[in-house]
Amino acid sequence: MPLPLDLLTRPAREPIRRWVLKAFPRAKNGGLDYDHPHGDPGLFGPHSATWRVHADFPGMLAGGLAALTLQALHPLALAGVWDYSNFRGDMVGRLRRTTAFVGGTTYAPRAQAEALIEHVRQIHDHIVGHGEDGRPYSANDPELLTWVHVSEAYCFLQGYRRYSHAALPEDAADRYYDEVRRIAEALGARDVPASEHAVADYFRRIRPELAFTERSRVVLDLLARVRLPVPAAGLSRDLFLYAGHALLPDWALTLLRHTPWQRRQAQLAAHALWSVAPVFHAALKDGIASRACRRMDRPPEQLRHWG
Repeated sequence: MPLPLDLLTRPAREPIRRWVLKAFPRAKNGGLDYDHPHGDPGLFGPHSATWRVHADFPGMLAGGLAALTLQALHPLALAGVWDYSNFRGDMVGRLRRTTAFVGGTTYAPRAQAEALIEHVRQIHDHIVGHGEDGRPYSANDPELLTWVHVSEAYCFLQGYRRYSHAALPEDAADRYYDEVRRIAEALGARDVPASEHAVADYFRRIRPELAFTERSRVVLDLLARVRLPVPAAGLSRDLFLYAGHALLPDWALTLLRHTPWQRRQAQLAAHALWSVAPVFHAALKDGIASRACRRMDRPPEQLRHWG
């Protein structure tokens, strides 16, 4: 008789939990308060598709790395990163800031989530310049905001589908896209796709604007060498990065010039991450999603199910 999953995963839970906390440490002072005020649903609430998709750590980390990879194909979006981001010296910091923004806007009480969005809008006010071809760009450009949002939301949802071990209901993808567009619109995006069909159509329309440039290569080379301060840093990075590549659409892999061997690596990593994902699910039961559920008097376990 096979052992229950709970017994099989128990020995690995604490090491996995320590790994996650080293990679993405929790703010001790001055961070967001996910526990108060009681009953505040934030921007989405516990019945949302967003709370469920974003609660899946393996899918979100692989999806986040996939999104950064995909975003490197837009020359004007990349120009702002190139000119203003300190990604060359602190790629880990960039990953952590993105994670904090997504987590905060998903699970924090409404006033704190709105303050996060306003803070980012103010930062965007100062990010202006010209791309390599001389075209002007602005981080507040609605079209660039839409690109960054759609590429991110697509990869997060694909990560959930691939690694959560949960079946996605028929209407859940459309619910998710319709919900998370609120964040993009609050930042200034317009005409944000609100369904799976609309996202597919959006990618078809924007594809002629995308390109793999020398800047793309530099940024992605740095991403491929990033080292989180965790045990087995290189192996951990490769697992999630390659598992993220498995989430990308074929047209993006073609633009990125991925070889058959790189595609095979991605599939092997995807299988490995799917296999260990239940350990992450069992180990991470006291994070911000759980705290937000308790703020709403809901059991955190409900986020593993769709109702």
